[in-house]
Amino acid sequence: MQVSEDSVNNTASLKNLKGFDANHPPDPKLIDTCVHCGFCLATCPSYRVIGKEMDSPRGRIYLMDAINEGEIALNTASVQHFDSCLGCLACVTTCPSGVQYDKLISATRHQVERNYPRSLSDRLIRQLIFSLFPNPDALRILLVPLLVYQKLGFSKFFRATGLLKNISPRLAAMESILPEITLKSFQDNLPDVIPAKGKKRYRVGVILGCVQRLFFSPVNEATVRVLTANGCEVVIPKSQGCCAALPEHQGQTEQAKALARQMIDSFANTGVDFVIINAAGCGHTLKEYGHILEDDPKYREKAKKFAAKVRDAQEFLATVGLTAKLSPLTDKTLSLVYQDACHLLHGQKISVQPRQLLQQIPGVKLKEPLDAAICCGSAGVYNLLQPEVAEELGKQKVQNLLNTGADLIASPNPGCTLQISKHLSLQGKEIPIMHPMELLDYSIRGIKLPE
Repeated sequence: MQVSEDSVNNTASLKNLKGFDANHPPDPKLIDTCVHCGFCLATCPSYRVIGKEMDSPRGRIYLMDAINEGEIALNTASVQHFDSCLGCLACVTTCPSGVQYDKLISATRHQVERNYPRSLSDRLIRQLIFSLFPNPDALRILLVPLLVYQKLGFSKFFRATGLLKNISPRLAAMESILPEITLKSFQDNLPDVIPAKGKKRYRVGVILGCVQRLFFSPVNEATVRVLTANGCEVVIPKSQGCCAALPEHQGQTEQAKALARQMIDSFANTGVDFVIINAAGCGHTLKEYGHILEDDPKYREKAKKFAAKVRDAQEFLATVGLTAKLSPLTDKTLSLVYQDACHLLHGQKISVQPRQLLQQIPGVKLKEPLDAAICCGSAGVYNLLQPEVAEELGKQKVQNLLNTGADLIASPNPGCTLQISKHLSLQGKEIPIMHPMELLDYSIRGIKLPE
């Protein structure tokens, strides 16, 4: 049989396509579990906004398979569809075939960062994000110029004029979620060990987070008070750093591994029964340490043991039970809506427990929003890297929360809180947002919410 010159050239060009490397590409066996039914489309936030098949889980799985088979390249045309994924994992919850899309998209993102040359502007913004956000010490230094920036009114100016958005939509997105810098942001008041109140039931470690410890330090303080009030001795190793959530979710392999090792080492020899985290995205990554360090012979078993101890604060308290007495937060019925964070709901399968805890507070009436399982658009740093899609999702999420008529929003994740706060402000609405741990803390201490 004679082979045409075109066929030879086409075969050669296919072989020259840049694709995945041999280091943990998306598993073909996991890809093959997808039967392309399309159930994921209805719950995929990026597909809802963009409306293209390739920006859905099913479409991305097609792309993964085609790159594995050498049919298409890992290039700008294909990478844009992987970048449009929020990693919210709603499709994992929805899929009737049990497709492990979380493992597929994670493997793909690590491949993209190793094998796809991003543009200079993209590299610079990502370098900025991954140098700052997983580094609490660097972030704390940056707080000084940010405080001056806010006090001199530059923040109000840029937000009112939209000037920064014309220069760089990504920098504008970063600036738009910047919370108010206060003196508390510079403080680190929690000691290494805090004794339990009353009879000691457990000895637990607490992870402070990066954004959480600087911009939401009252949430960490409330979490510690709630734990100690319910019979927990709390240990807070000062050597702990970032949990690795942001670099892991964006395919920064070596940075994620280094941070995971540091976190494991910081809790070594502390003798804690559990490791408690109050931020949804962090908790999901901490429970994945066994996977992140599976190729590290020195840390593989340590990672598995550490991950087995990790509990979300709400998950932990709902399981062991509250022993402290709870008081009403207001003199009348408090109507509140709980905002499901994606990496708590879809990643950790935690949904009932927070609601159970909140309903134990006297006088609380819980309301449920439409599309509770759809992402708010924060998704780690997605709202910084893909601001257009994130804007639409944030607008929809806030509208659904407002439509419940609730007096207060309970949000268990700092990224969600920043995103929702921004869009409440854009819609001219003032409604308080608090972490469930803060509400429990107020209730235990008998503090009433301001009218």
